[in-house]
Amino acid sequence: RRVHGEIDSAFNMFCLRASSSACLAARLSRWSQLLKPRGFSARPVRGPPPPVPRDPKFATLTDKDVSFFESLLGSSGIVQDADALEPHNTDWMRKYQGHSKLALKPKDTEQVAQILRYCNGRKLAVVPQGGNTGLVGGSVPVFDEVVVSLSNMNKIVSLDEVSGVLVAEAGCVLESLSNFLEERGYIMPLDLGAKGSCQIGGNVATNAGGIRFVRYGSLRGTVLGLKAVTGSGDIIDTLTSVRKDNTGYDLKQLFIGSEGSLGIITGVSILCPVKPKSVQVALLACSDYNMVCKTFIEAKKDLGEVVSAVEFFDKGSLDVTLKHIPGARDPMPSTASGFYVLIETSGSNKDHDQEKLNGFLEKAMTEGLIQDGVVAQDTKHAKDLWRLREGISESLGKTGFVYKYDLSVPVPEMYSLVEATRDRLKDQDVFTVGYGHIGDGNLHLNTCGPAYDHKVEHLLEPWVYEWTAKRRGSVSAEHGLGLMKADDIYYSKPQAAIDLMATIKTVFDPNGILNPYKVLPRRPFGDHQVKV
Repeated sequence: RRVHGEIDSAFNMFCLRASSSACLAARLSRWSQLLKPRGFSARPVRGPPPPVPRDPKFATLTDKDVSFFESLLGSSGIVQDADALEPHNTDWMRKYQGHSKLALKPKDTEQVAQILRYCNGRKLAVVPQGGNTGLVGGSVPVFDEVVVSLSNMNKIVSLDEVSGVLVAEAGCVLESLSNFLEERGYIMPLDLGAKGSCQIGGNVATNAGGIRFVRYGSLRGTVLGLKAVTGSGDIIDTLTSVRKDNTGYDLKQLFIGSEGSLGIITGVSILCPVKPKSVQVALLACSDYNMVCKTFIEAKKDLGEVVSAVEFFDKGSLDVTLKHIPGARDPMPSTASGFYVLIETSGSNKDHDQEKLNGFLEKAMTEGLIQDGVVAQDTKHAKDLWRLREGISESLGKTGFVYKYDLSVPVPEMYSLVEATRDRLKDQDVFTVGYGHIGDGNLHLNTCGPAYDHKVEHLLEPWVYEWTAKRRGSVSAEHGLGLMKADDIYYSKPQAAIDLMATIKTVFDPNGILNPYKVLPRRPFGDHQVKV
């Protein structure tokens, strides 16, 4: 494993030219031979090869480089062992595989700055990495980039219990922050299925959305300030904890959603809502997607200010979750429904909130919007209902290879894309499900097959993006662009905007060492023209 980097480079170039079946067979054979002598279970990456060759302007890591980093961080701050590097090189879906020979674990912002100054001078490419829970290949190396992991920067700096402003280092795990806040009467404004692993720095860098978006909005509104290090090693400290600051350009907004391409976020201040005294959860069964939309409309009217989440998923999503999540059970086994809507309310008066929810449910049942429904009776029951929604992505990953698409689509048309996808792939050995955040028009389109198949991918891409663009949607609602969608930004942004982004990139990262091959397009606009 320690010497196969050069082989990988040649192998990846071969994969770009070879047929998918030959490429996959060769990769499977190669991995089994590499891993078998050392007793590993051969579980190869299942996705396509890198879409670009390695940029020759980047230097190759040397022993002298490693010695510098060890002198800066100590032996405990560097990772060179091939087995220990595996989780840094591979995304959690096992779709993308890098070949980094070094991961660095700084403990403070100054160490991050020294790392980037050195790498900028040497032109060593760098990949910032948080919890590595991304879905578009944005947090793992493409080739041999140096990984800078923020996992050791995990201190909670402060909480202003009057204003609710939390200041934390970028490596803090989202669930740890949530637990810390709840003990003190507050909650995080975002909640994700990956909260047990994802880190707040990565959340901000990707502008993560999640299930509370409909209530608290995006991180662009709740993040008050941040600390970041640019590609040239300059520290930008705007870690303010005040809510109003109208002095000049709001630089933090450039880092939010930049996916580590402009700088490495090392600290965040974020405005946190008060923990609600009353949380109600209901799962409703609907006959078709039209009834899902009507139920959503009535929920907004009747529940108003207490709505904190509105999610939907289809029968296929529920079936795969029941099959693969231990302990999961169908809360309405006697009702044959095609769709489900999960509604959460959060407020300060339990009796008031329950009265509003019961009134809404009674009206929805009377008017035939829903076929059946169940209301959580306690906290455990609420978690069980949420598990049916949050467990979908994990469950799909256990079925084989998953083609995942995170799209913003006008709410009335969200499920039309799922149906159109099924029709387009009717002759392929795959199945397609749809679920997502109906409260903000975010569809998670998932097609699952036994293994990666380039024919299926070519049927999906760019067709999915063209379908979305024709409806003025976005090809990335909350997962970012990463490696997977860098060339597809044209479907959502005009050329003038992309040119300006590229100019901003050169200001913050003059040598382009930060997260190369990602976010910004690698091919010209002519390859992505869409009639809208």
